Amino acid sequence: MANQKENQLQLDLSPEIARGVYSNFAIISHSRAEFVMDLAASLPGVDKPQVVSRAILAPEHAKRLMLALQDNVMRYEKEFGTIPLDSRGSNPAPVPPRTANPFGEA
Repeated sequence: MANQKENQLQLDLSPEIARGVYSNFAIISHSRAEFVMDLAASLPGVDKPQVVSRAILAPEHAKRLMLALQDNVMRYEKEFGTIPLDSRGSNPAPVPPRTANPFGEA
């Protein structure tokens, strides 16, 4: 346990970043050198989703993020139950017509 505490990373988190942004839509693209993840908000009455954040990741970091998200989703579902993917369920915002997959494709 003491060794785990020594390995914890200390982050500097400004109040603006700590506030976060709402996103219910993502587009992920890639080149040989990087992955680009645009997080957007698709809201009723707004013609097109507005990008609220962009992350540019090296391929290795993109894969680590994917594995970390997978691990966290599995732990979440173990504690709270399966997350439904039906967009008519708890996701009131419609999937924009640009793609059938609300999380884009790499």
